Amino acid sequence: MTTTTKQPDTAAARKAMIDSQLRTSGVNEKFVLARMIAVPREDYLPEGKASLAYIDRSIPLGDGANLASPLFYGKLLLEADPRAEDNVLIVEGGTAYLEELVRPLVAEVDTVTAADAVAGKLPAGKAYSLIMVDGAIEQLPPALASGLADDGRIASGLVLRQVTRLASGRKVAGQVSLQAVEDLGIPVLHDFDKPKGWTF
Repeated sequence: MTTTTKQPDTAAARKAMIDSQLRTSGVNEKFVLARMIAVPREDYLPEGKASLAYIDRSIPLGDGANLASPLFYGKLLLEADPRAEDNVLIVEGGTAYLEELVRPLVAEVDTVTAADAVAGKLPAGKAYSLIMVDGAIEQLPPALASGLADDGRIASGLVLRQVTRLASGRKVAGQVSLQAVEDLGIPVLHDFDKPKGWTF
């Protein structure tokens, strides 16, 4: 006789996440809510952490990987404003959750690890209309900025004076700069840390 463990239906938990974490923080756009209710967060967690899927903070997964809070993903989608014609590069934070949120909204999605993004190991021959970073970065390396098309957009977390913030930017005349939008708890991608120098 074979016994199977029935997986819990988490649709109610996703609805509660939207009502108590997203709507109360100003995330009300239909496309954001539709994607976040459609994608089960527990599918991107190891079995032992699945019960934490809908808490209001990030979930560490080891080796620098995290599943960020629902609010971060809701705000990031709002700031990125993905469009049907976009070709998107996602810098992963340790799971494929952001990729799954974005994929049905755009024309094409590629992913890259944080280490490869810093090293400039991007898909060859592509310029992206949108780059999304699944975490907070201390600096935007030229190797990653070079993958953004002219007038392309970037949405990311940003570490500024040891505080993590949601940020966005656009490539203008070959230059990209990130502007902080609001303070937000975001896991830090340490591959993007600035070299530490001497201080006096």
